[in-house]
Amino acid sequence: MSFCFGAFRARNSKPIKQTMDGQDSSDYCIFCDIVRGTTSTTILYSDDKVVAFPDINPSAFRHYLVIPVEHAPTVNSLDRIPEHYELVDHMLKVGKDLLSRDAPNSVEHRFGFHQPPFNSINHLHLHCLALPFIPAWRQVKYTPLGRIGFIDANNMLEKLKPRPAFPL
Repeated sequence: MSFCFGAFRARNSKPIKQTMDGQDSSDYCIFCDIVRGTTSTTILYSDDKVVAFPDINPSAFRHYLVIPVEHAPTVNSLDRIPEHYELVDHMLKVGKDLLSRDAPNSVEHRFGFHQPPFNSINHLHLHCLALPFIPAWRQVKYTPLGRIGFIDANNMLEKLKPRPAFPL
């Protein structure tokens, strides 16, 4: 994972993205701008690992996104290592706390990620939904479909759970 820093090319003033590795990318990431605080997005929660904010196009009574501060493109960029497991676990805890605070009487809470090619932004983001869906047909977007589409956050955690080390 790498954090993307906004930069500008001196010769043509086109924005570029630089990773901590110093690599340039032509991909623009709005979520990295939100992390940096350069947008007017309302921040619901932030710490050194994640930032949470309302979805710009909500699909439920409450619809929040929790993103990592460090840029990770999608769930496919996560590995079965303790750091990635802990990140997703922390994202889920933050999302649950926010919905418990803001929608305690909701019918149901749903948490998960869209898997490529169904993700809209190439920056890992956890959808935190307090149901009902608004409008109801949007539930299709947030229903787990196996290896494609939406993956429940707890299922993602199971996939990331580090394997126990074998004693030598």
